[in-house]
Amino acid sequence: MDLATMRDTCAQQEALLRFETFDRATAWELGSLMVAELQRREAKVCVAIWSLTGCVLFQYAAEGTAVNNQNWMTRKYNSVRLMERSSLASRVAEGLGGNSVEACGLDPRQYVFCGGGFPIRLKTGEMVAVALASGLPDVMDHGFLVDCLSKYLGVQAPVIPLEEN
Repeated sequence: MDLATMRDTCAQQEALLRFETFDRATAWELGSLMVAELQRREAKVCVAIWSLTGCVLFQYAAEGTAVNNQNWMTRKYNSVRLMERSSLASRVAEGLGGNSVEACGLDPRQYVFCGGGFPIRLKTGEMVAVALASGLPDVMDHGFLVDCLSKYLGVQAPVIPLEEN
C-alpha cells in the first residue's frame, strides 16, 4: 500500500471509529476487550487508554513487556494529543513530505511518529482520549487498535495490509 493510500485509510479509520459517549466505564470495557484480544493472540503487548489530561483510564502490561513499552506509549500519546490524529497518520504524513518530529520542534524523547496511538473521538469530532499499544511493529500496533475499536463499536473499518509495510 503506498503512503497516499495509507494516509486515506488512516483518515477513514479515524472518521468511522467514533463513540456516541465515552467515559471511564467505556474505557474499562474497551480496555478489557483489548486485553482479551491480546490473550487470544498470545501477544506480548502493553495497552492503555489515557484521557487528554493524561489520566490513565486503563492500562495493562502483558507478560514479556517492559518499562520501555511504557516509554513508547508515552511518546505515542504525546504525538496523538498534539497532532490530533493517529500516530501512524503522523508517520505517513512525514513520509509524504510532512515534518519530522524534530522539524516540528519536538523532542524525540517525548514524541514519536509511528503506529500505536489512536485518537478516541466522539461522533461530534471531539477528541476525548487516546488508545495505545506497544510491543508489535508499529503498523501492527495500529492494526491491533483498529481491530479492537472496530470490534467494540461494531464497525468495519478499512485495514492496512501488514505484508506491504
